[in-house]
Amino acid sequence: MKQTPFITVEGPIGVGKTTLSKAIAEHFQFHLLREIVDENPFLGKFYENIEEWSFQTEMFFLCNRYKQLEDIETKYLSNQMPVVADYHIFKNLIFAQRTLKKKQYEKYLKIFKILTQDMPVPNMVIYLHANLDTLLQRIQKRGREIEKNISPLYLEQLSLDYHQFMHEFKVQHPEIPVLQFSGDELDFVKNEHDLKVILKEIEDQLQKGVNQT
Repeated sequence: MKQTPFITVEGPIGVGKTTLSKAIAEHFQFHLLREIVDENPFLGKFYENIEEWSFQTEMFFLCNRYKQLEDIETKYLSNQMPVVADYHIFKNLIFAQRTLKKKQYEKYLKIFKILTQDMPVPNMVIYLHANLDTLLQRIQKRGREIEKNISPLYLEQLSLDYHQFMHEFKVQHPEIPVLQFSGDELDFVKNEHDLKVILKEIEDQLQKGVNQT
C-alpha cells in the first residue's frame, strides 16, 4: 500500500530550507507547508538572551508546529495530497536540548512526546548543511531584523547538533530515506543546474517507491 508523499527539508538556520521547499513544491506540484518563524513574539528576545527566553520560544514553536501538522494531516495527507514542508518537528528537540535547562528540557520532552505521538511522519527527509561562513552570509543577505543578533558561536554549535542528530536519525529510522546536500557545493538559488541535480535525486527516490509501506 502506498502512502501519500510527505517530504520535509531540514538543516540549520540560513541553509536555504524554505527556498528549496518552494522549488520542490513548484516542481512536483506539492502543497507547501512553511513553518511559523517571524510570528513568534519571543524570538527576537531569544537571540538577545537565550537563557532567559528559551522555554517560551520553544513552547511557542512546538504548539504552532503541532497545529500545522494536525491541519496538514486532515486537509492534505488524508486526502492523498502530497506535501513538502520546510521543517521536521524533530527540530524542536535539537533546539530545546541546546538551549533549555535540564529541568525545563525534561518537562518539555514530556509535552513533546504527548503532542507528537500520532503526528504524520514524513517518508523522505532532505538534509541541507553548510559551513559557518556560508550560513552567516545567507542570514545577512536575507536581512531579517529578528536574526541580526544571532551569535556565530550559537549557529556553529547548532550546525554540529544537526549533524549529530541526523546521524542518529538515520540509524533509528532506516525506513525513511535521507537525501543530504551541501550548501557549500550546491547553490540551488543562483545555479539552475544545481537545483536540477537535487530535484532529480528527489524524483529518483520517489520513483523507487519511497512512499511504500
